[in-house]
Amino acid sequence: MDLNADLAERTDEEGWAADARLLEVVTTANVACGGHAGDEETMRRACAAAAELGVRVGAHPGYADPAGFGRTELGLPAGEVVEQVAGQIGKLEDVARSEGARVTHVKPHGALYHRAAADRELAAALAALLASTDRSLVVLTQPASALAEEAASLGLGTVAEGFADRAYTSEGLLVPRSEPGSVLDADAAIAQALMLAAEGRLVSADGREIASPADSICVHGDTPGAIALAGAIREALAREGVEVKAFA
Repeated sequence: MDLNADLAERTDEEGWAADARLLEVVTTANVACGGHAGDEETMRRACAAAAELGVRVGAHPGYADPAGFGRTELGLPAGEVVEQVAGQIGKLEDVARSEGARVTHVKPHGALYHRAAADRELAAALAALLASTDRSLVVLTQPASALAEEAASLGLGTVAEGFADRAYTSEGLLVPRSEPGSVLDADAAIAQALMLAAEGRLVSADGREIASPADSICVHGDTPGAIALAGAIREALAREGVEVKAFA
């Protein structure tokens, strides 16, 4: 089971210190590349540290909307979104190469992640972009999403992602952050991670069991106590005999 985190989303020293500690725990890092957050320096630091620690580096593109942290759906035309994503991936690839790292995968951020899971036109456009950029790129996204299906149809690798620290609806979607209980406490997050890894299922916020195959479990870097939580999840997985390793 892979353990991933979204990183390089803060430009202050406290943010970098937190990222550095997370990189010692996770096996895969999704690096913000200047859209919703991040800049060349945060990308450089994350890529250099990941290369040193053997952590896989992925692009984490989002809407070019730092004021909204990429979590507001902007309704942009698919072509405009693809242009933004292409520019962000290109920047990260240049930085990663200069720091001895390689971009192995792409995971959209925030509102773009959710839109690409449901919007077939955008999913197809993003998959075509990745196929034309580098066919070795793996797509990290929700299982059975439009993006996963479109990427697979073009021969791209896909990895199903489950979230340890977020509550799910009975439809298998994330409970919006604006709603109470959308972010799980540590005990619930650890239990959900173990269920995803061992059984490929989870229990929704309203108590329904949902099939949710996962090859990678995400801990959000901005979740309170993320560093301790990621470490606790890794330890819990190991105790249950689950090997924690990168998917790429």
